[in-house]
Amino acid sequence: MNTIKIVQSRLNAELAIEGILLTMYDSRLRLSNQVVEEVKTHFQQMVFDTIIQRNTKLGEAPSFGQTIIMHDATSKGSVNYLNLAREILQKNNLTKIKEADKKIAVTDDN
Repeated sequence: MNTIKIVQSRLNAELAIEGILLTMYDSRLRLSNQVVEEVKTHFQQMVFDTIIQRNTKLGEAPSFGQTIIMHDATSKGSVNYLNLAREILQKNNLTKIKEADKKIAVTDDN
């Protein structure tokens, strides 16, 4: 937050935070769950609902010179990032997605 304040004061007074994105989340780890709760408690509405889960495909994509969606569009990482895109569009009223279609389901197969 200090870095953002410095940039705002010295370089770009118009800089605004769209939100806080939690990444590398592993639901099996108690620490991951504690971090999510702490961040949501402290930053509240600034935290995106979408959380990017840790998975192998996300790590593989850069080594193939591809985005996660090009590498494996059905992986958890792809689905998480697509959900983030939807969330940002919805937040900024840039789409008319029905409530029931706001999130793509992540299955155990992804």
